[in-house]
Amino acid sequence: MNGPLEWIAAIGTMIAAGLIAADLGRKATGWGFVLFCAVAVTWVASGLIENAIPIAAMNAILLLINAWGVWQYLLSPKSRKKIEKLERLEQEAEKEVEAEESHAPSSA
Repeated sequence: MNGPLEWIAAIGTMIAAGLIAADLGRKATGWGFVLFCAVAVTWVASGLIENAIPIAAMNAILLLINAWGVWQYLLSPKSRKKIEKLERLEQEAEKEVEAEESHAPSSA
């Protein structure tokens, strides 16, 4: 288990974990789950090819869990509404912070 398929899956897994851990917002987290789904499929294929059934079985279950994450963060109509509202609120907050910073006296 040291071929290109495993390297693709390993690198993809690290990137997906980084996307989720970075907490860049619901969309980025959702795309992290999409990437986790893709690499889970890759790990399942690798596990079956290499007769590493525990790896294949674990990633089959993780695929289901990550698919639920995709639903929760990207596809659910309720979540979509939350994302849209949060994005508007974030833009408003950024404008407020910029306005406060431009009016704050410098302490130099």
